[in-house]
Amino acid sequence: MMKAFMTNGTIDFLEKLVEKHPEINFFLMNSTAGALAYYENKDKQVFASGREYEALTQSGQITQEGFVVMNNIPVTDDDTAVFEDRFKQQEKAVDGVEGFQAFRLLKPKKGNKYVVFTQWRSEKDFENWKNSAQFAKAHQKQATKPSAYPPNKPFVTTYHMYDPEAE
Repeated sequence: MMKAFMTNGTIDFLEKLVEKHPEINFFLMNSTAGALAYYENKDKQVFASGREYEALTQSGQITQEGFVVMNNIPVTDDDTAVFEDRFKQQEKAVDGVEGFQAFRLLKPKKGNKYVVFTQWRSEKDFENWKNSAQFAKAHQKQATKPSAYPPNKPFVTTYHMYDPEAE
């Protein structure tokens, strides 16, 4: 089973991690809220204070260029099976969409906040997908009854892949 790891920090700090672990294929990302390092591996956690996930579904290849959208969705224990099943059924919904690069459904090792990770060639490609009939169809079953006591609200974080040449 593939695992995914991520941590936040300054770009300088994250670049030092990359230098320290040349054997790992890190993906560095920037947003207005800060920077993030992400990598996938079978088991090796190198972050002192990172988050570990199990990649339940994956499609496409993450690349060093593009736009990343992470939907952070808290899921109660009672709802995990339904939530995971829904995404497994939708796994290929974005394959073949113009500008799509990668999809991951990440189950947290600790806590209840799943991450739905998608990478796009550009922010415009993501916006085009969001405004498409395909998106509406993939999200129409979302109107499932919300948990009576949601653990907290879902939120979205977006990143542009870090390009040291552009800095």
